[in-house]
Amino acid sequence: MAASPAPFARFEWMIAWRYLRARRAEGGVSTMTWISLTGITLAVFALIATLAVRSGFRAEFVDTILGANAHVTLYNAGAVDAETGRIDRTIADYAAMAERVRAVPGVTHAAPLIKGQVMASARQRHAGVEVFGIAPDDLRTIPRIADPATSAGDIGAFAQGIAIGSGVARELNVGIGDRIKLISPDGARTAFGTSPRINAYEVVYIFSAGRYDIDRVRVYLPFAEAQAFFNREGRADELEVMVEAPEEVDAMTPALLAAAGERAQVWTWRDASGGFLRALEVEDNVMFVILSILVLIAAMNITSGLIMLVKNKGRDIGILRTMGLTEGSVMRIFFICGAFTGVIGTLLGVLLGCLFAIYIDPIFSFVNVMMGGQVWDPSIRGIYNLPAKLELPDVLSAVTLSLGLSFVVTLFPARRAARLDPVEALRYE
Repeated sequence: MAASPAPFARFEWMIAWRYLRARRAEGGVSTMTWISLTGITLAVFALIATLAVRSGFRAEFVDTILGANAHVTLYNAGAVDAETGRIDRTIADYAAMAERVRAVPGVTHAAPLIKGQVMASARQRHAGVEVFGIAPDDLRTIPRIADPATSAGDIGAFAQGIAIGSGVARELNVGIGDRIKLISPDGARTAFGTSPRINAYEVVYIFSAGRYDIDRVRVYLPFAEAQAFFNREGRADELEVMVEAPEEVDAMTPALLAAAGERAQVWTWRDASGGFLRALEVEDNVMFVILSILVLIAAMNITSGLIMLVKNKGRDIGILRTMGLTEGSVMRIFFICGAFTGVIGTLLGVLLGCLFAIYIDPIFSFVNVMMGGQVWDPSIRGIYNLPAKLELPDVLSAVTLSLGLSFVVTLFPARRAARLDPVEALRYE
């Protein structure tokens, strides 16, 4: 008795390849194959491009948060000032508190900070800004602010002037060496009340943190000057803390509170941006589901093409069955036809998606030129460019989804071909 051929034998691949190259005169199967191939390619491309942009958005957003802001902010709970009757949250022993916090395992930096909102003015132009009072040595430890590749001026001269964001510089139309005025309504206290305080400072450093909402409002003053300007002599508003592992900052909260003191309260970067990150995660899941449906629709074209192929090749199937071909061999032949389309379409889609993520900057620049500019408004989206970041899990999930759907939708018409009765197929031949 002759042995049965091994699954996916050479002759099965040969027959499947001949069917894939069917001419238009044989029923337009080749046209349907190209339509299925194009659909799978575009669907996988869209999925990978969307996942790459999603990953890029999150990475850029988190990087700008961690690179331009404190990972943890420590401040005191409010206490009523006996002299003024106001709630006082300032820190009097900020130097000792910073020393204790630096001793916590995992903390890389702790520095006192003064914060206040004022009006900035220069050349008859005005802008509301947020002033951060910080020591010159501490300013150099902020990655996104102290980056020489994205800044102008001399950060070493910060002690003699002021550092402003690039958005503030554009709004006030100032550059290095110009002077700007800071106007605070809570100025000097006199017998007749509090008078506004107006000080002028020379711009010695202009930074770009990569986030519009930071560059547009943030200004840095030397710590001692900020204390005098905001009437904080001998005190600080809060303590900014940097840690080695920002993603694990929640686990460090108890130790930080214990080191900071009884009145201390903590505010992490996750507390500040958690709502946005959760919304981004929900949007990611929804987009993945929608694009998965798009891949499924594209994969269904394979089913249509195979059904047409089975119908057109009914006579061939009957002859092959009478020659001794088993149902399994027939099923594998048509499975190869559908799977081949899915595999090639997936590979092309992955290639296009990866190229899109790698060359997104020139592609976006071209689109921006073709649309007449202003396609991307940083004041709305917060960042200056459309980011994209290729991650292996995203690519693998797209490939697995596409191949899985392509193989599954191929089984039904392949099984139908295998169960075709050779007598019925050849009855009218």
